Amino acid sequence: MFKKITAIPLAISIALWGLFRGLKRDERGLSGVVVAILLILIAVLAIVLIWGFLSGWLQELWERIIGESGSI
Repeated sequence: MFKKITAIPLAISIALWGLFRGLKRDERGLSGVVVAILLILIAVLAIVLIWGFLSGWLQELWERIIGESGSI
């Protein structure tokens, strides 16, 4: 029983090694992964830039709203 338990991590590492080696050899699959990662990166960067530009405007708008609510 102990031999089977110690063989499980070895089997997993061999399977992962084969998977990564297959990904390295298959250039078609790797390019799709790279494109997906780059698209995610660009989307996150765009969101950060838009939030950076809008945060000041939103803060100013919120302060106006709070200031006007005190006079009502």
